[in-house]
Amino acid sequence: MKFLEYQVKERFRAAGIPVPDGRLARNPDEAALAAGALGSVVVKAQVPTGGRGKAGGIKLAGTPLDAKRAAAEILGMTIKGYPVREVWCETSQEILRELYLGLTLDRDARKPVLILSARGGMDIEEVAQTHPETIAKLHPDPWRGPLAFEVRDLIFRAGLGPLQAQLTPLVSKLYALGRTYDALTIEINPLALTRDGGLVAADGKLEIDENAMFRHKDLHGADESDEDPMEAEAKRRKLTYVRLDGAIGVIGNGAGLVMNTLDLVEREGGHAADFLDIGGGAKAEVVHSALELLAGDPRVKGILINIFGGITRGDEVAHGIIDATRDLDLKLPLVVRMTGTREEEGRRLLKEAGIPPEASASAAARKIVELAATGTGRPAAAS
Repeated sequence: MKFLEYQVKERFRAAGIPVPDGRLARNPDEAALAAGALGSVVVKAQVPTGGRGKAGGIKLAGTPLDAKRAAAEILGMTIKGYPVREVWCETSQEILRELYLGLTLDRDARKPVLILSARGGMDIEEVAQTHPETIAKLHPDPWRGPLAFEVRDLIFRAGLGPLQAQLTPLVSKLYALGRTYDALTIEINPLALTRDGGLVAADGKLEIDENAMFRHKDLHGADESDEDPMEAEAKRRKLTYVRLDGAIGVIGNGAGLVMNTLDLVEREGGHAADFLDIGGGAKAEVVHSALELLAGDPRVKGILINIFGGITRGDEVAHGIIDATRDLDLKLPLVVRMTGTREEEGRRLLKEAGIPPEASASAAARKIVELAATGTGRPAAAS
């Protein structure tokens, strides 16, 4: 479950983490009233995704009239598939420096990891590539949490020793909040050092593990209406789906196989539109449902299905593909690679349905990129 910025900051404030004063507005008049009460404000689109500033979803407003105009421009926008239905009007800050503080899961270490960086305001992945020396990490014992001396060491390793007195309690509070909410990710980015020497959470992110929601039934995150429509539909269909930015629809069985398929598409010069894992043992109706989902995405110009049969049977997958292409009257280019359990039956069924095979996963990726680029709608299958 993801939370909107204002919802995250409500929790920050309750935990004793400093945040700017702000008000929620659902129309331009409410934004003007907020600016009238707060003074100069930053009007921010409330959507559960990043990139708001680049999309024009964050604007500075010095007067109530400016706030009204900014809200009128932002409300109704769509940012990465999310419609903007409300804005957060927040007191503007004189920022001297932007830091990063976050808690997430390190799956390799099998522990939570605290991350502190002297460079904030950008994706931590980008900082890790361009300025790795500015990032410090701490893997606290998950049972007892970070000790005071460990937090101080983290701060000094990040090159932020002069801010130790302010950062030490802030790091501890963020860690406690993340553990309380079973957070997959909780971060302050940027953590702003203001002109008066204070530290303020200028933005915040919180994503809770859905597997732990039975412990948090009282929480309400971003409305489902604000969720990416494709991801919401995939969730309704009980499909494991993540929307990406490309035009090649990708379906596979198993997370590792799907990720490998994304790499193959990228290597051949294409860009995947999604990560869609139908899981092990997928029946024909699941394959049908997955194809129906991608066929309904106007961004998708071609579909690649990569199946490695373990407990997943090739004939079941083939039946799902054939039924879907018939029921949907599928015009999109389609390439299928299939190997493993009952692959002979699956290939035979596909050939009989007029879907000729390709030679390998690499060849399949190359073929779908070519077909999608030319707009050729004749289905093809790869063995």
